[in-house]
Amino acid sequence: MPGRLATTTERAGHRRVRRPRRGSAPAVTVATLLALVLLGLPAAVSAQPEAHCVDAHRFVTEALDMAAVTEPDTLDDWRTDRRVPGCRVTAAGLTDGSARDAAVALFDALRDAGWTRTPDPRDAPGEASLRFRRGGADCLYSFYTGGILGTEAEAIVDDARVPTRGEARYNVAVQCIPAAPAAPRDPGRTPLEEPWD
Repeated sequence: MPGRLATTTERAGHRRVRRPRRGSAPAVTVATLLALVLLGLPAAVSAQPEAHCVDAHRFVTEALDMAAVTEPDTLDDWRTDRRVPGCRVTAAGLTDGSARDAAVALFDALRDAGWTRTPDPRDAPGEASLRFRRGGADCLYSFYTGGILGTEAEAIVDDARVPTRGEARYNVAVQCIPAAPAAPRDPGRTPLEEPWD
């Protein structure tokens, strides 16, 4: 089971409403997870690490009408140089504008929804990857087009958002870990001079 897929039926502030096809969205329910636990089978969705992705998943599905799969993941924490349990949201959406306009709309909508930049972002704004914080999680939002991940989750969400004439598909990969204080900085350097590794 690759995670959970969620869609919404309306997009506020967009030119048209996109409704998902019936039967195209597998869902992991509480009853399914409980049955897996009671049977002693490993659940594909871990409750603890995925808690950091709840707000990110809700944002992409509800605010942007994207199809999304959330999965546990182990991520490099740039603040501690350790691998930490976290989660990943893989999402696909449709736009009738340019990819650039969709990326700008994504990051503007994040700010409008109350997400704030992390105190020590260490992100890649020139590559459309920005780190935001909300609800105890630091999440790196990466905008892309062209299906570059090659994962099962990406295939699922891409199948749930098939562009029609005049539309283009775009994707967002979100990686979340627990929020933490900013890393100490060298007092003699500006943030732009700090090393990224």
